[in-house]
Amino acid sequence: MRRRRLFSLCALVATTCTLVAATLAPQAAAQAPSFTETYRPQFHYTPAKNWMNDPNGLVYYQGEYHLFYQYNPNGNSWGDMSWGHAVSKDLVRWQELPLALSHDAGEMVFSGSAVVDWDNTTGFGTKQNPPMVAVYTSAYLNGGKQAQSLAYSTDRGRTWTKYQANPVIDIGSTDFRDPKVQWYAPTKSWLMTVSLSKEHKVLFYSSPNLKDWELLSEFGPAGATGGVWECPDLFPLAVDGDRNNVKWVLVVNINPGGIAGGSAAQYFVGDFDGRKFTAVDKGTYTPPSGTVLQDFEGSGFGAWTATGTAFGAGPAAGAVDGQQTVTGFDGRGFANSFHGGDGTTGVLTSPEFTVGQPYLNFKIGGGRHPHEAGTVLDGTAPQGSVLADFEGGTYGTWTATGDAFGTAPATGTLPGQQQVSGFLGAGLVNTFRNGDATTGTLTSGEFTIDRKHVNFLIGGGNHPSGSPGTTAVELVVNGQTVRSATGKDAEALNWASWDVGDLAGAKARIRIVDDNTGGWGHVNVDHVVLSDAPARPSQEASVNLVVDGQVVRSATGSDSETMDWASFDLRPYLGKKARIQLVDLNTAGWGHVLADQFTAAAVPARSVVQRADWADYGKDYYAAVSWENSPDGKRYMIGWMNNWDYAGAVPTSPWRGAQSVPREMALRTVNGRIQLTSKPVDSLKPLRQQPPSTASGLIVRNASTPLIGNAAKGKALDVEATFSLMDATRFGVKVRTGAGGEETVIGYDTAAQELYVDRSRSGAVDFHSTFPGVQTAPLKAENGKVKLRILVDWSSVEVFGGNGEAVITDQVFPDPASQGVQVFAENGSVRLDRASVWHLGSYR
Repeated sequence: MRRRRLFSLCALVATTCTLVAATLAPQAAAQAPSFTETYRPQFHYTPAKNWMNDPNGLVYYQGEYHLFYQYNPNGNSWGDMSWGHAVSKDLVRWQELPLALSHDAGEMVFSGSAVVDWDNTTGFGTKQNPPMVAVYTSAYLNGGKQAQSLAYSTDRGRTWTKYQANPVIDIGSTDFRDPKVQWYAPTKSWLMTVSLSKEHKVLFYSSPNLKDWELLSEFGPAGATGGVWECPDLFPLAVDGDRNNVKWVLVVNINPGGIAGGSAAQYFVGDFDGRKFTAVDKGTYTPPSGTVLQDFEGSGFGAWTATGTAFGAGPAAGAVDGQQTVTGFDGRGFANSFHGGDGTTGVLTSPEFTVGQPYLNFKIGGGRHPHEAGTVLDGTAPQGSVLADFEGGTYGTWTATGDAFGTAPATGTLPGQQQVSGFLGAGLVNTFRNGDATTGTLTSGEFTIDRKHVNFLIGGGNHPSGSPGTTAVELVVNGQTVRSATGKDAEALNWASWDVGDLAGAKARIRIVDDNTGGWGHVNVDHVVLSDAPARPSQEASVNLVVDGQVVRSATGSDSETMDWASFDLRPYLGKKARIQLVDLNTAGWGHVLADQFTAAAVPARSVVQRADWADYGKDYYAAVSWENSPDGKRYMIGWMNNWDYAGAVPTSPWRGAQSVPREMALRTVNGRIQLTSKPVDSLKPLRQQPPSTASGLIVRNASTPLIGNAAKGKALDVEATFSLMDATRFGVKVRTGAGGEETVIGYDTAAQELYVDRSRSGAVDFHSTFPGVQTAPLKAENGKVKLRILVDWSSVEVFGGNGEAVITDQVFPDPASQGVQVFAENGSVRLDRASVWHLGSYR
């Protein structure tokens, strides 16, 4: 599970609490909600209220599938991590139960697994009444250490006791978490798969009794390593149903650095011999050939022009002064904007060229600071009347309440905090004093609004004004909040701007609010200025393609000095004039960009991330783990349907967080390669309202047309469709269509041979910059046909392409009135062989 705010809570406890055995009595069951809230899923599990993330403790016992999960019993944002609990007899109809494992004064209860100790190896129960044992990560509040601990239940998981000798594995690490435990029959012992997250390793342990553990081996780094490794899972599957050909699957969830950005579920296929996992060797990668536009092999930049000082006088031959070792570049030279360190800025621009190939391939590295639409390449602070720059060691005329702001501005990063960057000068507002536990307000003196814009730098937590636990900057006029802004769950400050032209002449105050004691429960603010123009300077470190003066493609690094391949799709711009720009306008940590080998080619290059294997290619499938002992012998998996990029900002209440539909997993040979495939559990089908609406033999040409008229409209649907390729370049199904152009597009790109979901016009998309966009998954047509299974719920789509080898899961937040379903084709025709649409009822 995600730990980025652990240290914010460490200061809550001054001394280490000794853990003792404690029976966790059931709490009062949550009051049943109406389940008619605007975005409330109808057939995906959500708790009645409060925050939920990773699924935990997936175990089957006495006719019940248990779903435990990371849960905050005290609020709708991350914090006070505990185990919530639900049970189901069919993996579809869930009953929420009282809290199972609670946080306490010494620890939070992070992710883990649960087993039935049939032989009572622990001694926690009896052979007649075997205990259910939870193996979880103790996240200690004093010091941040993470270790593996036990709790047990002898009443079918209804009440739990923490083992008094916890932890059972402690290696002294702050990034050691998420144990998945199973019984390994060949050695008659327990097997634990657990993550050493920042080192991109999975460790394997063995135990006879769940208490005493022996380290067997480790796996990694391998595959995608652009973020921490979390929530590992290891299980065997028969290839193509052949019980004589069994391979093992190691799932390793990663955040950030996933295939669609942010969080994702990566997997490896290989062999396990009882001690060691060995992944199948995929061999080396050879990128596609093409026309080299720039390889940075000369002594200078040639016709490329540089501004600023970041790129130096010419290509670098390796790491420059103060830089870590740089790897992955080709030849002798590459562009490197670390000249003078991260504090320097500059832009390196190619001469104009005519786009003549479908793809531009290149290598990129450096910081993860993406281009944001609307920003300008001007890093200077806005001019105007400065209301506060928080320099000089005092708050001046500003008035503080509570204890979050201290007696004076901060001078940078506070103890236990990640690096704070992006502020100006030597001082800023930073409410991370004593961690996220403190609260308060800071209010300016009264001023007259005599300019068109109020600009300021803001960072910290994403908790908008008016929501529980606000962390925000507010503009107050006549006692009312008329404008507000919040951070993006990041310590880097960036510019925000309010248009206040309609408030000219009004008396106002700025109020900075920290009313949050959970994760990201703080706010960073600096340089509040009244200006005639909005502040939108860029803070990117990126490679951009510029066409007609606009950035139309952009890529950024992954906070790594190892360069990797990236590719821009140039097909929409063939024949147009374009330029390549390497932009470094970031002066914070990892505020630089590396680039090499710009090549125009007929096919795209593939990065390490693209060459990795993914259980799901969408933005919203993470912490995926499986049930270990399903009675039918099948392997069922479920994932948290969210992404840490914006998890705290999704517009849902009084709950936040949903689980995917459980999926039946299989290993199949697809195009000569063994792949992990998935399909929704069959027990979902009884929710279908019969009969379905159907259509067949429909030719669609250069149009979007309603599918089966009004009969197919709805907010909760199960859609099956088979298309035959003709000459359309793109085709598919649009769901949740409505007024104002709202739509979620589920399509197939025939040239790229990709399934895609475009949610850029899916409804509410403006709550986070990384939310809108397009997700793609490789999918080859089979015998000229493309099959789709689409699950549409009130705030999500799950798309299964082919035989489940291409899956995309995305949240969407459309207007409730947007219920249309359309079929479409672009640049030609497609045949819809058959479509069936079922309305789905609620599991409740």
